[in-house]
Amino acid sequence: MAKKSKDKRITIHLECTSCRTSGMPGVARYTTQKNRTNNPKRLELRKYCKYEHKYTLFKEVK
Repeated sequence: MAKKSKDKRITIHLECTSCRTSGMPGVARYTTQKNRTNNPKRLELRKYCKYEHKYTLFKEVK
């Protein structure tokens, strides 16, 4: 059963900002969920990038 569009928890994709600027967009991505009511803005987290072998900033993409 598909989720309704008014559900509070939505699935989002996080993408590595340093990989994106270096010319490899879409390589390093994480999928997670967030609560739309508590976090209406785009999410930014420091996660491990397996292509750069270090912790970098990951931002939410559409």
